[in-house]
Amino acid sequence: MWQHLRLSSLGVIDSAELELSDGFTVITGETGAGKTMVVTALGLLRGDRADLGLVRRGADQARVEASIGVPAGAAATAAVEDAGGRIDDDVVILGRVLSAQGRSRAIAGGAMVPAALLADVTDELVAVHGQSDQHRLLRAAEQRAALDRFAGRAFTAAAEAYAPAFARWRTVERTLEELRTHAQERARELDVLQFGLDEINEVEPQAGEDEHLKVEESRLAHSESLARAADQAHRSLVGEGDLDAARTQVAEASTALREAAGHDPALDALAERVLELGILLDDVGAELGAYSAGVELDPERLAELQERRAALSGLQRKYGPTLDDVLAWADKSAARLSELGNDDESVAALEAEQAQLIPEVTRLAQEMSAIRAEAAARLSGLVDEEIAQLSMPSARLEVQVTANTDAVPGPHGIDDVEFLFAANSGTGLRPLHKGASGGELSRLMLALEVVLADRTTVPTLVFDEVDAGIGGKAAVEVGRRLSRLAEHAQVIAVTHLPQVAAFADHHFVVSKDDDGTVTSSSVLELDEHSRVDELARMLAGQEDSATAQAHARELLELARG
Repeated sequence: MWQHLRLSSLGVIDSAELELSDGFTVITGETGAGKTMVVTALGLLRGDRADLGLVRRGADQARVEASIGVPAGAAATAAVEDAGGRIDDDVVILGRVLSAQGRSRAIAGGAMVPAALLADVTDELVAVHGQSDQHRLLRAAEQRAALDRFAGRAFTAAAEAYAPAFARWRTVERTLEELRTHAQERARELDVLQFGLDEINEVEPQAGEDEHLKVEESRLAHSESLARAADQAHRSLVGEGDLDAARTQVAEASTALREAAGHDPALDALAERVLELGILLDDVGAELGAYSAGVELDPERLAELQERRAALSGLQRKYGPTLDDVLAWADKSAARLSELGNDDESVAALEAEQAQLIPEVTRLAQEMSAIRAEAAARLSGLVDEEIAQLSMPSARLEVQVTANTDAVPGPHGIDDVEFLFAANSGTGLRPLHKGASGGELSRLMLALEVVLADRTTVPTLVFDEVDAGIGGKAAVEVGRRLSRLAEHAQVIAVTHLPQVAAFADHHFVVSKDDDGTVTSSSVLELDEHSRVDELARMLAGQEDSATAQAHARELLELARG
């Protein structure tokens, strides 16, 4: 429910606040006072295009703000929070600021948002019906949705059974189409993958193999220089009869130090280190000797290694860059190859499932169609009864359901739904956009809303001069129907007819004041006494007329009865 609406420097309205409640609220006022500015403000909060002319003359900016109660789990809540806004106590604050320089800002939950987001947020919160807001009723999708909503639980159950069956059937259809359409591409892909796998399997690479081969090849390629270096180092350390060998000299140094042992701890420590050095020289010398003797000169093994490394490098260039990447490509390609190789089996399985789904989808679509046809006749009759009371006694609405049994089922079945309308008995039925004027559409929308009242999903309905062009008894019927709608939703109506205003639970009046230089309007909620004055003004143009006031009281009593 819309709880609070604030307008600032919008058109002729300098500043106004409306505390909105549930039930039926009317807004009245003299022509030109600016009562439609309230509907304009709602339009701005619904993301309508900003008009520079809406900024009050002399003001820097116009501002509109509203607080709206939102039900838990509503899509509006998620939309605001995703945009960075906040919902406090299930109430969202929406705002729109229009600059005199032509800029516009939209606000949702305290966050700056695109104006289009306001439309997403308010789409499920309010529906506005006026002569400039009937495009929704003209759309085929909206007409079908209205009929489906009217059809009730039977249709809902059929639609809930149809939706998953249709979704699965479409998935099967698309998959089959892809398999058949891209059969050549998939065959080419299979050949490429098979060639690559054959090439890799022929080489049979092993994880980490390239690094091991690199080390072994380097050792074999430099075996002579390695053996020569090790032999020379061995002779330098150990010697072969050469007294100048390192081991001999260290042994002499160790003997000299032992002769002076026991007289100075520092020198004794150095003697220990020299002794350790001699032992280390013996160990390293022995290992160098063994290494020198063990170096292999194997040209055949070297050639074999180089050939193996060349084969691995070839795979890395194609499927790498590393050997691990080659092995990963092989695993992935093997899985894809298995998938491609099962195409024939997949097609057969999908065709079998398709054969089962087609009759099921068709049966459910026909069930929906039958429910729609029955509901269409009832909806047409009920709407005709309503519009006959709204100063259109000869008007007729026919909800036409055409089942396209030869067409491919769609997300909503096999039906085309169209509302056909004739305003007079002497005219034929025509589509709404050709057969109804703006005022007729407004009353037709009111009749539909009344018939669909207990199934409405929008919590707030706004009617902008839906009573244009009528009066007398028809106006009373409009007021009665708006009051009846308010039992199911919050209803806000801008009206110039006292017969309609008398049925309201809450009454606001827009009054203007002209000081000769600028016109300013204000919005006030009326109490019981002031309400009689306003209805008298609407009836006779004179709020202090005793006759008009008596008539106003009579209207209020009629509405309450």
